[in-house]
Amino acid sequence: MTDNDMIDDEMSAGSGAPVDGDADAGQAGDAQTAEQGGGQVARIAALEAELAEARAATLYAQAETQNVRRRMEKDAADARAYAATAFARDVLSVSDNLERALAAIPAELRDDDRFKALVIGLEATGREIASVFERHGISRIQSLGEKLDPNRHQAMMEIASDAEPGTIVQEMQPGFMIRDRLLRPALVGVAKAG
Repeated sequence: MTDNDMIDDEMSAGSGAPVDGDADAGQAGDAQTAEQGGGQVARIAALEAELAEARAATLYAQAETQNVRRRMEKDAADARAYAATAFARDVLSVSDNLERALAAIPAELRDDDRFKALVIGLEATGREIASVFERHGISRIQSLGEKLDPNRHQAMMEIASDAEPGTIVQEMQPGFMIRDRLLRPALVGVAKAG
């Protein structure tokens, strides 16, 4: 083979005319490109799924954080509003004893000049306790003449009466609310049927 023949062979190979070896390489390259493209599509789909999952987890975490914040704010508000509940229950017994003491003073001693100042002082103390209760959201439950409400009253006995059955006709111990919660139920007697 001469130099010219070799040049002709190289030129024919470089002229773009397909040679059998080149055709197989082209198909393999196309298959590899298709495989890479399919792998990229699968990878993109997997990443999009992960992103959607991460977004959902973030939204869930934000909602949970907001719920926790609301619960804590409500608990703090309740703590401020009802912090004095135990103390108020204890003070109710002092108020009850003061009322009993005033009720126990006979009418003739109320008019006696020697006891008049004592009675006036006890009554003033009772009014002050009522005022303090009112300032702190503690209110007395009205019972007499009302229908028995098991959420506010505790029936202690049934009493024969002309009133409609279930109506409160006697109050043995007053009940109290602290804002919208029961502090102490009223102990009452209700009219019985028949």
